[in-house]
Amino acid sequence: MAGTDPIHQFHLNKIVDLPIGGIDASLTNSGVFMIAATLGVTAFVMLGSSRKALVPGRLQSMVEISYNFVADMVKSSAGTEGMRFFPLVFSLFMFILFANMMGMFPYFYTFTSQLVVTFALAMLVISLVIGYGIYKHGFKWLKLFVLPGVPIVLVPLVTLIEVFSFITRPVSLGVRLFANMLAGHIALKVFAGFIVLLLGAGAWWSYPLAILPLLLTIALTALEFLVSFLQAYVFAILTCIYLNDAIHPGH
Repeated sequence: MAGTDPIHQFHLNKIVDLPIGGIDASLTNSGVFMIAATLGVTAFVMLGSSRKALVPGRLQSMVEISYNFVADMVKSSAGTEGMRFFPLVFSLFMFILFANMMGMFPYFYTFTSQLVVTFALAMLVISLVIGYGIYKHGFKWLKLFVLPGVPIVLVPLVTLIEVFSFITRPVSLGVRLFANMLAGHIALKVFAGFIVLLLGAGAWWSYPLAILPLLLTIALTALEFLVSFLQAYVFAILTCIYLNDAIHPGH
């Protein structure tokens, strides 16, 4: 049943049982791949930037392209002052990108399909936005929720809408990544399951019919690689936009 069940791939399995003070802190397959993604990003950046050759090799070129891509993203969305948050945005982008790409390989776990993971990343971003906004501007930062030019009668209503919109940011940021990765992997598993079922039927007509889900699986795989990159980009660009509210609350 596990072979064709599209939800089975998202199950959490304990790798190391680790109860601490009545709290289950066990290492799961999700935790293992988080560690793997962190080590992968670290190795990618360190190995790619270790030589600093005048004529860069492939790995160094990839690191430099990644660096410039995220740096341009931060500058265009949050200004030059936003570059102080470059390490955070770069780390988030690369971590999510590695996580999504690793999850495309068979028997690898996609931990960005877990809402608790994506929501935790989103809460990290929003907490930083609120903390830095108040740290830099004091409680004047809260004027962000009072739009200029609004009639005094409508100020309470508009402010309430703005506050609610801000509160939903971590929800939309986390759910967007989670939902896209979950839906994409389920679709891939479903169409791949059709191939197995048709080939397992053993009838002469099932073999040519299996070609259609095979082609759809190939197309979906290519699309899912693109989505994996786009979701890392969307998370990073929205992080920059939200940080801009903390840096320049009047803009």
